[in-house]
Amino acid sequence: MMQITKTAVIVAGGSGTRMGSATPKQFLMLKGKPLLWYTIRAFLAAYNDMQIILVLPEAHIDNGKAIATDFPEADIQIIVGGDTRFASVKNGVMAAPDDAIIFVHDGVRCLISPGLIQACYVQTVEKGSAVPAVASTDSVRLSAADGSHHVVDRQFVQIIQTPQTFPAQVLKAAFQQAYRDAFTDEATVVEAAGGVVHLIVGDYSNIKVTRPIDLLMAERILEERNSLE
Repeated sequence: MMQITKTAVIVAGGSGTRMGSATPKQFLMLKGKPLLWYTIRAFLAAYNDMQIILVLPEAHIDNGKAIATDFPEADIQIIVGGDTRFASVKNGVMAAPDDAIIFVHDGVRCLISPGLIQACYVQTVEKGSAVPAVASTDSVRLSAADGSHHVVDRQFVQIIQTPQTFPAQVLKAAFQQAYRDAFTDEATVVEAAGGVVHLIVGDYSNIKVTRPIDLLMAERILEERNSLE
């Protein structure tokens, strides 16, 4: 496969509200390291030529710089996010090289595996995009404004994850659109711009740490991984 620039735009602009902590989630400690540290490590383990763009709240730039010192050989750029996820991702995407394959990833999905990152890269080169998804294991109902609801066949429900992976030119063009409430992730932005989104099999352990129970789950998953090494 030809050599292509690889850039991970890691968005870490969240607060600690749902976690019940004054510390933003991305800086909470997991086995002695911030969540964001594990996220960065996974991308650097996937490819030794991976570029990292960390998108952080302005008040926490120094925290990001401190974490980056643990990866002295890595190409890590830190930029300030926006008022919304859309704006933060746009800032990161626009800072990436024009010829890159871009992985847009939630900073608090700290258990992302190098293997899934590599699979997203390969599929994006081959098909033009890769958005990880896993099948719903729960029963699902859709609610209407009038209070009614109906069951949805869960075999057709996909739970979307990150890294959502696209060529830079696709993302940069898509993010020229004005923000809409319907933009819940990069896939919706690309689709609204006329792009095609291809799903790829995700990983159930690629959880998003947003609540205290998620942190406990992450600790357990990490312990199991370490026991296998």
